[in-house]
Amino acid sequence: MMDETDRERAHRAWRNAQRIKRLSDDLIRLGPWGLGLDGVLAWVPVAGTIYSVGTGLLLLYEGLQARAAPWTLTRMAAYMIINSAMSDVPLVGWAMDTLFRGQHIAASALQKDIAARWGAPALETGPPRPVWRWPARPSP
Repeated sequence: MMDETDRERAHRAWRNAQRIKRLSDDLIRLGPWGLGLDGVLAWVPVAGTIYSVGTGLLLLYEGLQARAAPWTLTRMAAYMIINSAMSDVPLVGWAMDTLFRGQHIAASALQKDIAARWGAPALETGPPRPVWRWPARPSP
């Protein structure tokens, strides 16, 4: 099995960020806004925070794997901390979390960084590729 090149890994991170954006903030489009799992789970105590922290960690992991610039990673972390902190404040915080598209903003920052370094990935055709997988280990 061939090792994945840095460019291929960065493009996989770009696609994973796109999936997180759609799932978190764009399942239902409402004009320029969207609603996804993050907005719905914001109204469920603890679940919204767990979801925000989890997706934030996934996005940061993808950013590290894609070798994103430190400033991009810092911005992504800030967006996700703000998003997660809002989930802890009943009613007003939940409403703000529903409207604040933290995952979308963080994922877009990562995608811009990847596109600047490696170019935007080509549109996929053919069989689907694995989305989340552990790094390949060399055969003994």
